[in-house]
Amino acid sequence: MAKKQNIKPVNFKTAIFLLTGTEPYVQHAFSAKARQEMKDKQLAGSTANKGKARDPKDFEECYRQSLHVSKDGWYGIPAASFRAAIISACRIVGFKMTLAKLSVFVPADGIDNNDGTPLIRITKGEPHSVEHMVRIQNTTDIRVRGMFDPGWEAELSIRYDADQFTEADICNLLVRVGSQVGIGEGRPDSKTSAGMGWGLFSAKVL
Repeated sequence: MAKKQNIKPVNFKTAIFLLTGTEPYVQHAFSAKARQEMKDKQLAGSTANKGKARDPKDFEECYRQSLHVSKDGWYGIPAASFRAAIISACRIVGFKMTLAKLSVFVPADGIDNNDGTPLIRITKGEPHSVEHMVRIQNTTDIRVRGMFDPGWEAELSIRYDADQFTEADICNLLVRVGSQVGIGEGRPDSKTSAGMGWGLFSAKVL
């Protein structure tokens, strides 16, 4: 007769870190206007582009729409970007990413006023507009995004399964995120390029 296996209770702990940007953090939120234009095009079906003039680009509005702003008015970073970055960093140290997905969570400080994205509050730093040329398939475009200069800060809480990770493990993974993976646009771990070296930071346990 097989011996009954006992399932241990969940053993979650939380660690809190102060992040300080060592490189610029750049974000490009999917704007409400872009979503509405996509929705209108899908509703119009095959007649969407017939005889439609292209509206002039409002660069200032593009900049404002690129920012993640909470319902309380503060700027934030998508919480999911930190979780994804920590999971990605597990590749560097040979830890199974599938286990990390079930073991590491990032509680949000609030939600985006536009689309409800969970956000981590940026506690220090103000954004400014930057313009960059980007190539999309066979076309070139100017993208306007919000940039926070080096020195930006955020407090990050990480809830983790203490049967999988120690606090030191989480700290070391976060340091790797800050020095090798990055967050936001132009990060080293970008899916479409080698990045611009943006989105890097130092991390200190609080």
